Amino acid sequence: MVSRMTYKSSFLNEAAARGFFYQSTNLKAIDEFLTVAGRRGYLGFDITAKSLHVGHLIPIFLLRLFQKHGHRPIVLAGGGTTKIGDPSFKDKTRPILTDEEIAVNLSSIKSCLVPFLKFGDRKSDAIMLNNADWLDKLEYIPFLRDIGKYFSVNRMIGFESVKAKLTANNSLSFSEFNYMVLQAYDFYELCVKKDCCIQFGGQDQWGNIVCGVELIRKKLGREVFGFTNPLLTTSSGQKMGKTAKGAVWLSKEMLSPYEFWQYWRNVDDADVIKLMYLFTDLNVEEIKKMESLEGQELNDVKKILADEITVITHGRDSLADVHNTAAGMFENAENDFSSAMTVPKYYLKRSNSKNISIVDIMAESGLCASRGDAKRLLRGNGVYINDETVADDYKVPDDLPVGATLKLSCGKKKHILIILE
Repeated sequence: MVSRMTYKSSFLNEAAARGFFYQSTNLKAIDEFLTVAGRRGYLGFDITAKSLHVGHLIPIFLLRLFQKHGHRPIVLAGGGTTKIGDPSFKDKTRPILTDEEIAVNLSSIKSCLVPFLKFGDRKSDAIMLNNADWLDKLEYIPFLRDIGKYFSVNRMIGFESVKAKLTANNSLSFSEFNYMVLQAYDFYELCVKKDCCIQFGGQDQWGNIVCGVELIRKKLGREVFGFTNPLLTTSSGQKMGKTAKGAVWLSKEMLSPYEFWQYWRNVDDADVIKLMYLFTDLNVEEIKKMESLEGQELNDVKKILADEITVITHGRDSLADVHNTAAGMFENAENDFSSAMTVPKYYLKRSNSKNISIVDIMAESGLCASRGDAKRLLRGNGVYINDETVADDYKVPDDLPVGATLKLSCGKKKHILIILE
C-alpha cells in the first residue's frame, strides 16, 4: 500500500524495501519524526500461549529493524488484555485464561524475544512491560468518565475488524468490544509514562491502533503515529505458519530447531525471495541479485533462508545439529539414524505394533492432518518406510527388536522416526 518513494528516515527506507510497511498514519510526519534517533515505538503481544510463533515474526523483525536504526523498541506483554480477548477478524471467541496460566506464559514469552532484540538500559535497548500493571488497577466508573467519553460506538462498529465479525453473525461479547478501548489506553499510558509515540501492529490491528492515536490527540492534543505491517501470507494469499502438527513455534521446547529449519527449507518457490527480505539480515542489494534465480539455484536460496532464520532464532550452535540431522535423514544409505536426534519421534509399544496401522501412526504423530489425508497419500504411493514405498496395509515387522528405529516419510520433505519400545 506504500508507494516506492525515498524517505528521509533510514528506518522507513529499509522497512519499505524489505516489505514491512503496509500503512501508517500521517506518513510525511512520521518520516520526519523518525529522522531523530532514540524514538520509542511499541508492539503488543497477548500472551495466550507459552511461545510466540511464526505469525509473530514480521512485527518482531520490524522491531529488530527499528532498533537497528537507533530507536528504542518497547515490547508490551498483554497480561491485562489477554484476560479480555481481541476479537479482530476472529470467528471464535478466544478462551479466557486464568491468572496462573497467564503468569506461566508471560515468563516464557521474553525468552522467545531475546534472540531478536537487545534488552537493556541504553538508549536503543528494548524494554518489556506488562499492561496488567495499569489495566488491573483501573476503576470502572472513573475509566468510563475519563477515557470512555472519547469513543464513539458508531465509529467502533464501523471498523472492519468488528464489522467482519458482526456480518458473519458471530457473537461479540461486551468485553471483546471493549478490547480496542483498552488497547487505545495502553498507547495513552505508554505515551504519558514512556514518551512512546508509535504503535506497531499487523494490518488487522489498524482500527485498534487508530483508536489509540485519536485518544491521545483528543486527550493530550499530541500527535502520535500508527504503523502497520502486512500479515505473513503465501503468494496465493494463505496465512503462513501452520503445519499438520499445528503452529510453527519459536520456542525450541515446543518445536525443535530441526523442524523449524525444515519449515523454511520447504517454503514454496514463489515465496522464498520475499521471506529472504523479511527474515534475514542479508543486505537488500544482495537479495535483489537472487530474484532471477530458478531451479537448483533457487533451491540453494531456500537453504540459505532456513540457515539464516534458524541462526537468528535458535543461535549459531543449533545449526550444526540441524545439518547433521538433515544429513542423517536424507543422505543415509544404511538407515543409521543416530545423527537425526532432533527429528520428530513417535514411540510405539512393541506389544501394540500388530494393532496399529500406518494410517494411525501418520495421523497420531501429526505427520498428516487426518486419517483421510494419510489414506490419500498412501493411495498415491507417497508414503515411505526407510525410503521404500508402503501401502495402507503396512504393519511394523514382527522381527524388529525393542529400540529399532524406522524412518516414516510423506513425500521427500516430511519425516518422523518410529521408535519401538
